[in-house]
Amino acid sequence: MSKEVLKIAVAGLGTVGGGTVKLLQNHAAEIALRCGRAVEVSAVSALSKKGLDFDVSGYAWYDDAVEMAKSCDAHVLVELIGGSEGVAKKTVEAALNAGRHVVTANKALIAHHGAALAKLAEAKGVSLNYEAAVAGGIPVIKSIRESLAGNSITKIQGIMNGTCNYILTTMREEGLDFDVVLQDAQNLGYAEADPSFDIDGVDTAHKLAILTAVAFGVEINFDDMYIEGIRHVSATDIQFAEELGYRIKLLGVTSRHNGVVEQRVHPAMVPLKTPLARVEGVFNAVVIDGDEVDRIMQVGRGAGERPTASAVVADITDIARGIQLPTFSIPVGDLESVPTRSMSEHVGEYYVRLMLVDEPGVFADVAAVLRDNDVSMASMIQREREPGEPVPVVLTTHETKEANMMAALATIAAFDKVAEPPRLIRIECA
Repeated sequence: MSKEVLKIAVAGLGTVGGGTVKLLQNHAAEIALRCGRAVEVSAVSALSKKGLDFDVSGYAWYDDAVEMAKSCDAHVLVELIGGSEGVAKKTVEAALNAGRHVVTANKALIAHHGAALAKLAEAKGVSLNYEAAVAGGIPVIKSIRESLAGNSITKIQGIMNGTCNYILTTMREEGLDFDVVLQDAQNLGYAEADPSFDIDGVDTAHKLAILTAVAFGVEINFDDMYIEGIRHVSATDIQFAEELGYRIKLLGVTSRHNGVVEQRVHPAMVPLKTPLARVEGVFNAVVIDGDEVDRIMQVGRGAGERPTASAVVADITDIARGIQLPTFSIPVGDLESVPTRSMSEHVGEYYVRLMLVDEPGVFADVAAVLRDNDVSMASMIQREREPGEPVPVVLTTHETKEANMMAALATIAAFDKVAEPPRLIRIECA
């Protein structure tokens, strides 16, 4: 075993930062055996020492994380502050410029500035690792960069936000509406006071942008991604989904075909027969299609102190062992710039719920609009109501181009016998 200790500086001592320090303290002997050298925290930085449930007296304390990144004695800077700009970005840049390896769980930072930071890391000859940024304790980045290196990956899809999965699961199990379950999730600590990043799909989109770059060897293109959250999903839609043999999940989906990448985040109807439909609560799951392995699926806790800290320490362990890989599987200068397919060009099946006034001829008018836009119905469910009252009509379609579907719904929405805006959820069959 080497006598040289790998020294770690941790910026940010919140849930994940504290978990990382405790994991390194509690498993020091096992980590040293696996790395062939001791791995020890030497410096930490946070806004305050108040509320910490672990001892930091043996570490150099910095109020300023950027100053710590510049001047501490650590070999590795672990950034767990969060946010794509400000202190987090400056801390990582300072650490890389100082020739320190960087480990981060900051998906927003990598999604927005990953290419520039990777270029800096390469110039300085150090690692920029971020396993914990995507799907928490699930080792999906390592799987793509290492275990699946011999594969041509064609598609990745997954449940990448535990807050949304918890909300959709609870809505189904308890028959409650979105707003009620969101409040419950906030009370339990599963959702932030401002849950927008989670429920509007942005958190999932950050993770998907990273996976796209690593899997396909392309430049990160977050700005052209289609992003839709779960605010509009109702308990009624969830009930109809079950009746039709589906379960609603917020999915991130990325694929590459014929030199074009498709990246999309949105609620989707997932067939009950698929393993992805059975991933419930706060759990995450990632499904990867490769030409040699066919399909693999990884399931685990996508957030929280211990799973995320576990992923952080896995990256630290690689550095301790001397394992250094390109940030996005290949050198940043070799990443391809490829176009992103417009969502209007997406081809798929759809679930549509309409509230129609129950009068003769109304549905015939709807069917005519679908026909005129080359949308073919696969199934239909209609509930009985009093004559003249709005009635829910649910239909699913065969494959069609999204532009056709949207054009049809725009026309239908303008009918005076349509009581509320049509609700559309995409069906993800594979």
